Amino acid sequence: MSTMRNCKDIFAYIESKQDVLGKPELFARGKLVMLRTCNQLLRRLSKANDVVFCGRIIMFLAHFFPLSERSAVNIKGVFNTSNETKYEKEAPDGIAIDFNFYKTFWSLQEYFSNPTSLIPLPTKWHKFTSSLMVVLNTFDAQPLSDEEGNAINLEDEASNFSIKYLTSSKLMGLELKDPSFRRHVLVQCLILFDYLKAPGKNDKDLPSDTLKEEIKTCEDRVKKLLETMPPRGKEFLHSIEHILERERNWVWWKRDGCPPFEKQPIQKKLTQDGARKRRPRWRLGNKELSQLWKWADQNPNALTDPQRVRTPSIMEYWEPLADDMDESAGIEAEYHHKNNRVYCWKGLRFSARQDLEGFSRFTEHGIEGVVPLELLPSEVRSKYQAKPGDKSKRAKKEEMKTSVQQAEENQVATPASEMDVEGSRTDLEASIAPIDADATIASGSISHSGTPTPEEHQKQSPDTDIGQEAGQIEAEAEAMPGMIEGETDAEVDLDAVA
Repeated sequence: MSTMRNCKDIFAYIESKQDVLGKPELFARGKLVMLRTCNQLLRRLSKANDVVFCGRIIMFLAHFFPLSERSAVNIKGVFNTSNETKYEKEAPDGIAIDFNFYKTFWSLQEYFSNPTSLIPLPTKWHKFTSSLMVVLNTFDAQPLSDEEGNAINLEDEASNFSIKYLTSSKLMGLELKDPSFRRHVLVQCLILFDYLKAPGKNDKDLPSDTLKEEIKTCEDRVKKLLETMPPRGKEFLHSIEHILERERNWVWWKRDGCPPFEKQPIQKKLTQDGARKRRPRWRLGNKELSQLWKWADQNPNALTDPQRVRTPSIMEYWEPLADDMDESAGIEAEYHHKNNRVYCWKGLRFSARQDLEGFSRFTEHGIEGVVPLELLPSEVRSKYQAKPGDKSKRAKKEEMKTSVQQAEENQVATPASEMDVEGSRTDLEASIAPIDADATIASGSISHSGTPTPEEHQKQSPDTDIGQEAGQIEAEAEAMPGMIEGETDAEVDLDAVA
């Protein structure tokens, strides 16, 4: 059985040999023995009276074991709910402070020891916020002066630091004047808020939007109190925020499965002689650019060579597709050139520039119709050749266009024919008399012969119809000059009789 003083002396010797005990050959065999010894010693120490000694043991274990050691990590985030804070439930006689405030203040420790109870029960959260607002309002109503803050030396207080404060109602007035006491409670609030904002493993663990807003409001108010509290409030708040940020990183590390921090050093490859292989240096930064520059030096006409970029002819470009169209070749559909979209697109561009006749066959026969007929086999060529009697739409459009142009030319030539009417008018007057004589003779013969019989009418009808039509056409043609001048046949006859 060893006394507490003997344990401290022995542990001081172990701390001095920490580097030796941490070597790989000793650590693998003695890590479990060291862990069990330190845990047994922590159980026997008083958490209220041996706080410094317990801290030395915990710090030794943190340095002795690697960071990725899972035995010292609270992976599940379990809280120590057995740490119960006991305080007075009934008001004693002769108390100088508000006992309701006393009970409200110390009831916050129930929520600080178990923050997980606030999320599933909204009633508990509202009760906690109402109690916290009472405490914060009291701190605002009774601010600490600079003299009260500087009266307590924090360095001297650290040597006499205790893990728990006394909960007697008679000491409540003195404790409220202690800046360390106030900071202790406010830091507990920040730790609680930081836990509630941390993302959980499931979506159910996340706080709602309204809860986030309430947490943000309370957190800002607590930070404002810490900043204005003497001594050195801004420095203290900055240190607390830095510690909480590091704690969030540890939380993320535990939820990711505690991946190891240690990384194996990169072993540098050595040559056979044991010397390091020198990295090659390139003229232009890398191998590819240097190689291109080298080729340019060897072949200065590489960029001006006409064969570098050349547009192939139609016959040369469509030759692979013409070979695939031969059924005897037996080309599968997967490897057929007509299924290559890039090949067909380039071919259509070449045909549009060099072979418009073949390009026009694309609408009727597809991409295979664009292939020049000279390249196709005889049995395939007949399929894409146009028949003599058939006319394409383009040919019909061209014929209509030429007919329209001829009609326009005839209209332009009509004024020229008007100039010849005046010269031929005298000849027309001279020839009218014989024509009238012939007409009277013909009418006389018809009158003497009488009305023809039905048989004769049937025999003569085809000829007479054709003759009448021809006569009408000739009469219209002869009457055109007169119509142009504004004269009629009747006027011509009158002039002849006169």
